[in-house]
Amino acid sequence: MSSSLQSGDKNYLKIFDAIERQYEYDEEAIKKEFKNETFIKHLPSEKNHLYRLVLKSLRSFYSEQSISSILKQEIKNVEILYSKALYKECEKFVGRAKNLAADYEKFYYWYELISWQKKLLEEAYEEGEFSTNLDALVAEEELVIAKLRNLAEYQVIYSKINLIFRSGGFTRNENERKIVEDIADYHLIKGKNTALSTRAASICYYIKGLCAATNRNYADSFQFFNRTREILDNNPKIKEDSAQRYIMTMFHLLRCNIDSCDFENAHFFLVEIRALTEIKGFNSADVTIKIFANSYNQELEINNKMGEFEKSILLIDEIDKKVILFKDKLSKEQELRFLYNKAYSYFGVGEYKKSLSFLIEILNDKEQTLRQDIYSFSRLLNLIIHFELENYDYLEYIIKSTNRYLSKYEKDYKMEDMLIKNIRKLSKASNNISQLEIFELMYQEINILLNDHHEQVLLEYFDISSWINSKLNKTKFSREVKNKLIN
Repeated sequence: MSSSLQSGDKNYLKIFDAIERQYEYDEEAIKKEFKNETFIKHLPSEKNHLYRLVLKSLRSFYSEQSISSILKQEIKNVEILYSKALYKECEKFVGRAKNLAADYEKFYYWYELISWQKKLLEEAYEEGEFSTNLDALVAEEELVIAKLRNLAEYQVIYSKINLIFRSGGFTRNENERKIVEDIADYHLIKGKNTALSTRAASICYYIKGLCAATNRNYADSFQFFNRTREILDNNPKIKEDSAQRYIMTMFHLLRCNIDSCDFENAHFFLVEIRALTEIKGFNSADVTIKIFANSYNQELEINNKMGEFEKSILLIDEIDKKVILFKDKLSKEQELRFLYNKAYSYFGVGEYKKSLSFLIEILNDKEQTLRQDIYSFSRLLNLIIHFELENYDYLEYIIKSTNRYLSKYEKDYKMEDMLIKNIRKLSKASNNISQLEIFELMYQEINILLNDHHEQVLLEYFDISSWINSKLNKTKFSREVKNKLIN
């Protein structure tokens, strides 16, 4: 439609049609198709021209899809009207746009529109019009600047806590716990009525929730994230424009329910989250992908925590079919979570080689900064799988490799060392009776360590207590996971 507005031969349209016919982009096929065309000699510049035109068309298509896009359009209209000296019309546009920016707390745009009002005020003075209250306009500008600074400061604090959460999943040592403690104790987080806007208030409670979650204090985390949700629910316009924060708030609430083994509520949250894609503001591609990846990862976690590993295996087939729709658009973190959850699911049904195939994808990755919790616990699960496969000779090698990897990161809990030490003993045990004795001692050590809140983190990734019980009672791992919930 955009192209039809232009006359003449359009090389870019030929390239567009050719690319659209391809299932996957193949530049050699494009060159072959247009080998007799002059423009193929400068294909890179033609592609760049096409790329810019596609973006231009998309800007037009999405010009009213978000409040930011609408405000940008309105400000552009203001610029045009002002340049045409249509000051009265310009003033009307500025007024409407400023009200919109205020309703949605878009402080950058609000500030810019006040600047336009001041500019229009100069033109009014030249016409002898002095009805506008300059002092009120200056006071409004100062208020907007204060709110903007306040919001910016909250966003900086959020970035700090998010770094810890994204890099490790939880606080791994006393130094990280001190950082989180300092954030939680910061005057804008700890103080009352420190947020100057709805957006700032929602971020404030979201930060509180993350601080509690990184310390694995899920009771407090639930309260803070629930307050974040209430703030956004009570302000539909801000909620619509804060879709990412809202859905991540919902997923954190779901995480809290999983941790407390409230699986009925967890399933309720899953249904509610997936229904969000039908609501305005929650149906964009980026939000849809987040809802898909997080909801299916957490559904796998729910099944696995309940010992329903067979359900997870069936769900994996469904996930793999859906993943094709989001090819190359899943984040690295989501891919890692899928791989680990798949590995744990197959471990749960005793398909150790299949489980190992997913772990190998994680272990071969060179990532050094993202979600070190997943990389670390993948290595521990790797040891347990090789023990189950009776690869005793190989275990000594990978135990050394695992120790080298874990020693790179500062951690002050003992569960990892205890597990590695006992896997080494088990691999060297001469018979089943010796192994049984090791498991009995291991069970006692585990129970002592689990009295420490920080040591319980392993249970979120691997139910080591149920695994040891399955060996002691000679039952299936899944059976012990289910028994644990009953007891």
